[in-house]
Amino acid sequence: MKTTPYSLGALLLALLALPAPTSAVAAADPTPVGARHRHTATEISTFLSSFYGHHGPSAPDRDQRVSQQLKEKQAHAPHSDVLLCAQKEPQEIVVGAVTVAQSAGVGWATVTTHWGADSTDTFTAYVRLDSRPIKLDDVICAG
Repeated sequence: MKTTPYSLGALLLALLALPAPTSAVAAADPTPVGARHRHTATEISTFLSSFYGHHGPSAPDRDQRVSQQLKEKQAHAPHSDVLLCAQKEPQEIVVGAVTVAQSAGVGWATVTTHWGADSTDTFTAYVRLDSRPIKLDDVICAG
């Protein structure tokens, strides 16, 4: 019986499966330690509560604390406020608990808008964990 040597691909897969030494990874990463900070759930909650306030974001917040992607989304929907998933200002805004997915690099919270007469609506606000400064990255409307 003749033995068959491993192919180069199988050898490469085996090498890639080996864990890299921590010191080698740290030495290869030129990013300063402070720049690798990722926002916590508390930081995101504080940001979203400040950003949305009681009735919606201010004009400076809309300009400075929103991702370019979200600004472009707003530009394509001129008759709707994509940051609030609405067409007018709500009576009150409540930011729910924040969930952080470290592996996905994102944190999010459900935001509830109150419109009076027990009428509410919800949407999900997303923040990239590595954004500097912290910014609203996307909003997904519930319905």
